Amino acid sequence: MNDQKQLKILMLEDDPNDIILIEHVLRKEKLVFSNQCVDTRDEFDHAIKTFKPDVVLSDHGLPGFNSREALKICLQEVPSTPFILVTGTVSDEYAISCLREGADDYILKSNLARLPSAIKGALKKRRIEKLKREARLLLRKQNEELLKVNRELDSFVYSVSHNLRGPLASVMGLLRLAKEQKDMQTVSSLHNMMESSISKLDETLREILEYSQNARSETQPTAIDWQTILQSCLEKLSYIDKANPIRKNISLSTSIPFYSDTNRIQTILRSLLSNAFLYTEKNREAIVDIEIHTTDVEASIVVKDNGIGIRTDILPKVFNMFYRGTEKSQGAGLGLYIAKDILAKLRGQINISSVYGDGTTVTVTIPQLSSQIVNANAEPCV
Repeated sequence: MNDQKQLKILMLEDDPNDIILIEHVLRKEKLVFSNQCVDTRDEFDHAIKTFKPDVVLSDHGLPGFNSREALKICLQEVPSTPFILVTGTVSDEYAISCLREGADDYILKSNLARLPSAIKGALKKRRIEKLKREARLLLRKQNEELLKVNRELDSFVYSVSHNLRGPLASVMGLLRLAKEQKDMQTVSSLHNMMESSISKLDETLREILEYSQNARSETQPTAIDWQTILQSCLEKLSYIDKANPIRKNISLSTSIPFYSDTNRIQTILRSLLSNAFLYTEKNREAIVDIEIHTTDVEASIVVKDNGIGIRTDILPKVFNMFYRGTEKSQGAGLGLYIAKDILAKLRGQINISSVYGDGTTVTVTIPQLSSQIVNANAEPCV
């Protein structure tokens, strides 16, 4: 115990002379403390809650109230606070009973010289117990995280091997067929199928890389250029747009500078747009609304489509690692998992609402990162 720290001592004592004697003994041992003295149940209960003592010294018998009742209150309200019985006369049986019930020590008033060391010992014991509890809690959390990582690793290895070998096997089979063909139209068709398989393979590798980068790299806050990020995402997804033209309604309200991690923001936005573009409804014009709004506190991104929607039974699973709810999915099923994982690092949130057959709306909120850790001269673009 650091003797220079002022202890808050609550005394349950009705004899003023004993209070003076206890204070004298503690000061003689150079203990720095403040104390509050009470002698009724109501006063004790109130002091426990408001004075918040570091240690409780309790006499055994007071009118209408005793140390055992005080101990129960102490264990209920402040279980980590040491409780020491300080009494004139008490049987060994009663003292042992109090110790079994949770008291830290008992001191006879005829031997108060032992009180300072008893206080120090009780405080040290409680600190060690606290450290042990914290260590056990940390160990349990680490074990739980390790189990989670192992489960994800098993799933990762299985899914990646499946998603990599599948397209490769398709390409190899198509190549063998192409070698046997002389009709150029048939060869061209086989080439298109090979290109599709290679695109799936590329998408899987991209998702794996993004997953790895998010897990290993530190957050790099910069002034976000929303126009550039959005344009980059649309260019990278233009191959989808060519196959199925999509009307995009874009609304940017980003005049307030926003600071976050550009690469992570781009990954999130690309994942949302990719899903909106891929899962369109064939029987109607594909429309995707993109809204981005910034404030001094946060940025919100809303991507709304009129596509195939998500079934109610599937919706809770869309953030699971490697989950693919439809055969249209080209990657490893990591897109939304990575987006949510990134948002956890950025302290953001994501919410999905959907009506099956009618469309899906995804809302993302991301808090501002401190502008103090970015270049003060950076000019954010809107």
